[in-house]
Formats: sequence, structure tokens, C-alpha cells
Amino acid sequence: MKSVGVIGGGAWGTALAIVAVRAGLDTLLWAHEAETIAAINEHHENRGFLPGVPLDSALRATDDFAMLADLDFLLLVCPAQHLRATSRALSDYIPTDRPVVICAKGIEQESGSLMSDVLAETMPVNPIAILSGPTFAIEVARGAPSAVTLACESDVIGEQIVRAIGQATFRPYWSDDIIGAQIGGAVKNVLAIASGIVAGKKLGRNARAALITRGMAEMIRFGLAKGAEKETLMGLSGLGDLILTCSSTTSRNMSLGKAIGEGAPLHEILGSRNSVSEGVYTASVVHKIATDLGIDLPISSAVHHILNEGADVGNVIEILLNRPFTKETL
Repeated sequence: MKSVGVIGGGAWGTALAIVAVRAGLDTLLWAHEAETIAAINEHHENRGFLPGVPLDSALRATDDFAMLADLDFLLLVCPAQHLRATSRALSDYIPTDRPVVICAKGIEQESGSLMSDVLAETMPVNPIAILSGPTFAIEVARGAPSAVTLACESDVIGEQIVRAIGQATFRPYWSDDIIGAQIGGAVKNVLAIASGIVAGKKLGRNARAALITRGMAEMIRFGLAKGAEKETLMGLSGLGDLILTCSSTTSRNMSLGKAIGEGAPLHEILGSRNSVSEGVYTASVVHKIATDLGIDLPISSAVHHILNEGADVGNVIEILLNRPFTKETL
């Protein structure tokens, strides 16, 4: 594999394009915004989404899907709720033998489908892989050491992708559990909002540690019910990502939760941002799936009640703290 297309001109898409260029791949980034394309091609910087990070002049940007047709594989980095429309449009141009690596973290709100299920409908023949793990875009872009999970059902294709993008400071670990790799990335966004609320309410580091630990138990319960492997959830795309996003307001989801904990209305927070906090959309669908399957997810459901039902943050915290004492289990 010598060439790659990156679909999505946000911070994470740009960071992955930087990784690809560093790996020596011929890299083309597709972006929706004309100003993003112009900034990359003319000024070698994504000023709107990753300002201050210089881009190699070898990185090119386009808004034409047809230009991606001859590339060896694709990284699909659009927001999770736009993946269906984007991949459907993309399918008219991409040969069916080209691997498509899903880099979005979320569950489709309307259908409850994982991203791999969406792609199975819109690009049913293309080989699918999942890239997920504990990564802040700015650190990856600057070349700080990072490790991710690359999940693919095909050993051959998975190993080819790992060899194509792997490098000393960006280390993919291969897995065949595409369900688990997606569950971790989706559920941790919801839990990161909860962690932000803990920070915003100044409940302390003990509370955050307890939330991360019990949140991990929720992730495992949810994942096992959806067919994930526990080992995957305990790895980079599960536990690793959970620790990172629950520990720093560099996380868009944690910073959103912190603002909520400090009393800011959700609509004002969302209106002031140009980036997507996937946990806002994932919270409702995780709660619905858990309710339908009879899975107890008190923290994730609490986030849903706050975001989507207008529940008072203080009352929700009081309810959680007064749950019956029980044995520590998953």
C-alpha cells in the first residue's frame, strides 16, 4: 500500500493525514469546507481545525471524491452521524476491493447501528477495518508517541494497513474484533462527559477515579451484550481511550461535561464550537440499547437524562450516590 485517502478535514482527519505523510504514503485529504482545502493547499496549515501545526507540502486536499478512486486504501474520518451519507456518496467512486478504515467513534443515533453496520449497507463489498485508541489529534500531529487498535477481520489486509501507517511514534496493534474496537470508542465519549461533569462540580479526584472504574464496568457489560471481546475492551480502544478522555479537558467530550457541571446550558456550549462532541449523540442511543437489552448502565444513563431530558445535574448526582450498596462486579 503506497497511497491513502483521508475523508474528513477536521482535527483528527488532518492528524491522520500527517501520520500518513510521515509514513511515506501519497496522501490526499478530502474536506467539505472550501476554506479548509484552500488553507491546506495554499498555506500548508489547517487553520480552522488544527491551527499552528505546519503541514508537509506533499499533503494535498480536495473536495472531489473521484480523485480518491485510484488510492490503495481510505481512512474514513467524518463525524459518526454523517458517516452514512458520506460513505453512500463515496461508494459511487471507490472500487469495491479498496479497504475502508473507519476512524469515527460513535453509534448512529437514528438507527442504533455501529459504524461497521452502516458501512456494510452503503459499501457492502469493500473490506472494513476500524482504527481507534487513546489519541488526542494535536499530540498525534506533533509526533508524540501514540498507540492505537487496528481491527480488521482479514489478517492480510489488517497487516498491510499496519505496515503502511505504522511508525515509531504511531503504533497500531492489530485485532480481529471490529465490534469491541467500536464499542470502546463510542461508550468512552459518554463516560468522558460524565467525568467532565465531576470536574465541573468539583467533586474531586477520588470521584473521578471511581467514575472511570465503574464506567469501565459499564463499557464491558454493554460490549459483551453487543458481541465484543472483553480483551479488546481492556485494551487501547477501550480502557486506554477511556483513561485518556476522562482525564483531560483536551477531550471535547470531557470539556463539554465540565461546562455542563459549571452550569452552562448545552445549546450554548454546542453553539460556541466548530468541532463535534460525539458523546452528545451517542448518549441517547446507548441508553436506548441498554434499556432494550436490560443492561444496567447507571452512569451512561445519567448522562442521557442530563443531556436529553433536562434532568438537574445535582439531582442526578444525588441519585447515583444513593444507589443501593452492592458487590463489586461487572
